[in-house]
Amino acid sequence: MKAVLCTHFCTPAELELAEIPEPTAGPGEALVRIKAAALNFFDTLIIAGKYQHKPPFPFSPAAEFAGVVESVGAGVTGIAPGDRVMASTGWGAAREAVAVPAHQLVKIPDALDFDRAAGLTVTYATTLYALRERAALKPGETLAVLGASGGTGLATIEIGKIMGARVIACASSDEKLIFARAHGADETVNYATEDLRNALKKLGGERGIDVVYDPVGGPYAEPAVRSLGWEGRYLVVGFAAGEIPKLPLNLVLLKSCDIRGVLWGSWVRREPQAQHAMMTQIVEWAAQGKLSAHVHAVYPLAEIASALEAIADRKVMGKIVLRP
Repeated sequence: MKAVLCTHFCTPAELELAEIPEPTAGPGEALVRIKAAALNFFDTLIIAGKYQHKPPFPFSPAAEFAGVVESVGAGVTGIAPGDRVMASTGWGAAREAVAVPAHQLVKIPDALDFDRAAGLTVTYATTLYALRERAALKPGETLAVLGASGGTGLATIEIGKIMGARVIACASSDEKLIFARAHGADETVNYATEDLRNALKKLGGERGIDVVYDPVGGPYAEPAVRSLGWEGRYLVVGFAAGEIPKLPLNLVLLKSCDIRGVLWGSWVRREPQAQHAMMTQIVEWAAQGKLSAHVHAVYPLAEIASALEAIADRKVMGKIVLRP
């Protein structure tokens, strides 16, 4: 079968499309024929050796996928050949088939296509965990979303609206902000042309911003924290800007605000049953049309370099999907 392989830490252009043996389902595993695999920003980091997880070589990038179960190993219950499923495995999905622990799989209804299902887990689960478990977002609160047109940004806009928040989308171009409004944002800020702190202070009014969701970091972190109101919550999700910011802690003191980390992957390992219940809710919302799971573009496996470069260049609105 065909698989994209990372044989050493490299650039997207150095990834290899190779023929490898078909996997088989071992005890407790299911063999899934992949119909679509989704890429995320961290895929650009993991192949370069800049991510917290460093898989042994050779490995395939792409953390999440959707497909059809072909066979199951000994001891598997609840999953059977022919089931339409999705999962997130950290890496390994940029290939035609994969054997994974069956308990990681979530069934998907016929109403949800493979392309959209493939990109649901990482962005939407991270966001629901962030907003519900870490921020305790309440109806009527104001939520500011940085990097609002990317995969996690789009998910935050949509889940924030489901949870009853007033959502301010912040991004680097008017085109991205038009996209954010089309997906439910109430207000927008172009932080390439506007001062982020002043814009958020104005939109937050006397109360200020209740929650900031920040997958970008870099120079936008401090002005975002400064925009928080009393007992606001700043969510540290990632550092797409490439710089890990250093924040003056007097801001936290003066506002009695919280800086809260969002490490969804570790939470999943600690709370697998809660994660499965969360994904069941997300799949239901997507099947009902409440979540767009917007696919920006679809690429064949052979063009994964172009796909990853588009993500790295911040040209993507929503998700990029590979079709084996």
